[in-house]
Amino acid sequence: MRTLPILLACLISFLLSLSVHASPAQLATEPSVPELLTKLTKVKLNKAIPVLKALEKQGGEGILPLFKTMLKGQLYYIKKTKALVAVNKVDGEKVYSDIFSGNILESMSKSSVKKIRVNNKVRRFLRESIARTQLSATDAEARLKALSSLLSKLDAGIIQTIKTLKIQETDEEVLALMDVAIAMFTLSNSSDSKERLSAVYTLSGRLENEVRNLFVKVVEQERDAKIKVAAERALASIEQRIEKFQFVDKLFFGLSLGSVLLLAAIGLAITFGVMGVINMAHGEMIMLGAYTTYVVQLMMPNAIDYSLWVAIPLAFIVSGSVGVLIERGVIRHLHGRPLETLLATFGISLILQQLVRTVFSPLNRQVQAPSWMSGSLDINPVLSLTMNRLYILAFALLVFGLLLLILNKTSLGLNVRAVSQNRNMAKAMGIKTDRVDAMTFGLGSGIAGMAGVALSQLTNVGPNLGQAYIIDSFMVVVFGGVGNLWGTLVAGFSLGVANKFIEPITGAVLASILVLVFIILFIQKRPKGLFPQKGRAAE
Repeated sequence: MRTLPILLACLISFLLSLSVHASPAQLATEPSVPELLTKLTKVKLNKAIPVLKALEKQGGEGILPLFKTMLKGQLYYIKKTKALVAVNKVDGEKVYSDIFSGNILESMSKSSVKKIRVNNKVRRFLRESIARTQLSATDAEARLKALSSLLSKLDAGIIQTIKTLKIQETDEEVLALMDVAIAMFTLSNSSDSKERLSAVYTLSGRLENEVRNLFVKVVEQERDAKIKVAAERALASIEQRIEKFQFVDKLFFGLSLGSVLLLAAIGLAITFGVMGVINMAHGEMIMLGAYTTYVVQLMMPNAIDYSLWVAIPLAFIVSGSVGVLIERGVIRHLHGRPLETLLATFGISLILQQLVRTVFSPLNRQVQAPSWMSGSLDINPVLSLTMNRLYILAFALLVFGLLLLILNKTSLGLNVRAVSQNRNMAKAMGIKTDRVDAMTFGLGSGIAGMAGVALSQLTNVGPNLGQAYIIDSFMVVVFGGVGNLWGTLVAGFSLGVANKFIEPITGAVLASILVLVFIILFIQKRPKGLFPQKGRAAE
């Protein structure tokens, strides 16, 4: 009888020893991502999903390029090395690139690579996996962006993924968009009228393009009267909101164009108002500022984000110095002879253009935008404000404010105002009008140079850059009132906004013609502009 407990103890110890010896195999680490990638090239199609599941588990967001390439049917592997590559057709030829880095690889023969096949089951898993991975991103903005991209390709698998992830979601915007996705799928696929009607109410007021398109489809095809009426009301409400935001969008683009006109014209308003000089080389001051920005970026290739902070004061100095040289060398000798001054400055503009063509060539040059000026500020799905135009608008207002401060709070500003109102009296009071003329011309030219920095962020830099804005600058100055800064501000923004609202109806060329005709008619009634200059010599 005593032998039974002894035998039982021996059996238990034997089993324990087996488990100890077996534990390393049981606790062995899972295959690494490189091993799984190699396995993907060998596994049969009907056994590919377990490998893809393991890749999703271990790779996380980093595996998305692979899954997206595979979903498009562009995933191949090199037979010798088992390395995965993406294949795209460019101009009818196959281009091979690395999956994750995107680096172009050397061309290969058709027999050296083999395509990794996919079927509907694998495609369904890939779509769901991509959705799961993107919707599980740590950044709420990334999750929101992923949801937005999925609204146009919702299916049962993606909706189930969204419902599962919704339980642990904390961001309100992401939760709201998840509700939108679920409501869209319900409205399109459910047979329950109450659920579909509730989905219509959930989607009412949403501005996503996919929601609007769904409502259009429901209004055209729906047989249920209640759902159709609710969809029509929701669609009408959405259309009204879209029209309002489109108005805001046009207004913003008009103000951004006005800010460019303000920067281009404000320097001209000073020189024209104080000296009475029609400076046809003003556009070339803008061009010099733009080329200064280009040269600064050539000298700072690894610091593009900081290049504008160097280019702005440097452009002011370069254009301002050239302006002073023009005034000292040419304009001062033609004082009181406006026709000769106009012809002389026109000749200077041609000389500067040819000089730039000789130094930089006639080809346009592209200036890179700093990262902080790239992209857009998304207000909602139908309204986004481009960052470069937003910064230029703020920059124009800042320059305007600084110029007002200079003219109203400094001795130079006092002298400029005195000379502009009555030159002879100012000269009799001991003000050196020649020096004031040079400083004024340099100030106006320097501001034009800063306008060139701003324009370099909107268009290519070329020898004819300034010519595109010289006529508009004169229109702004004459419309606002010669020599009046506030008039220049109002005129610049007014013409910019008017142009952007007329342009969609008549086209760009006819819109410019209509604005020009309006200014001509306006000047017939008010020859001195919106804000006429005051003073004994204003006539």
